[in-house]
Amino acid sequence: MVFGRSKRGGNKTPAEPVTLKILVAGGFGVGKTTLVGAVSEIKPLRTEEALTEAGRPFDDTHGVEAKSTTTVAMDFGRITIHDELVLYLFGTPGQDRFWFLWDELATGALGAVVLADTRRLEDSFAAIDYFERRSIPFTVAVNRFDGAERYPADTVREALDLDSAIPVLECDARLRESARDVLVSVVEHAMRSATLRAGRAPAEA
Repeated sequence: MVFGRSKRGGNKTPAEPVTLKILVAGGFGVGKTTLVGAVSEIKPLRTEEALTEAGRPFDDTHGVEAKSTTTVAMDFGRITIHDELVLYLFGTPGQDRFWFLWDELATGALGAVVLADTRRLEDSFAAIDYFERRSIPFTVAVNRFDGAERYPADTVREALDLDSAIPVLECDARLRESARDVLVSVVEHAMRSATLRAGRAPAEA
């Protein structure tokens, strides 16, 4: 996938929008497929399979007992933020056995969302570690599950041992506007991070 803006063919030719790749990651059952489906302006591509008894030892459904399907490759969607910016969304599988797909999905990504569930915050550590090791900017979005405890952003930040520069916000992955706000936060954070890295880069001779 080519990311960037095509050259203008003349004054009357509108510029093609900038296209950016965003990952949506997090633990099993945290709402990745829901978020992509809620915000996508196209019918999302989903690779879901039914949970089976054979997979129960590997798929921890504690806290999400009603979940009956799981993503086995990726979710894909698209959202136009405005005329000059389009985001392509790639939802990652949450289980350990599918993590070999992450490197392929992460190639060319501007940034990522790490969805979190306050009932199972520890499930967020793997995604956070992955993006930190690869210097991929990310935003942590705490999905508001019915009946789950709600905590201030600073409390979540401390529990996840996050740098102060990483955005932490609440969202409802079922709602388009809430999901859109999360994606805008990722883009803004990634742009700030790129500016800071450029400012620290040594000047060329």
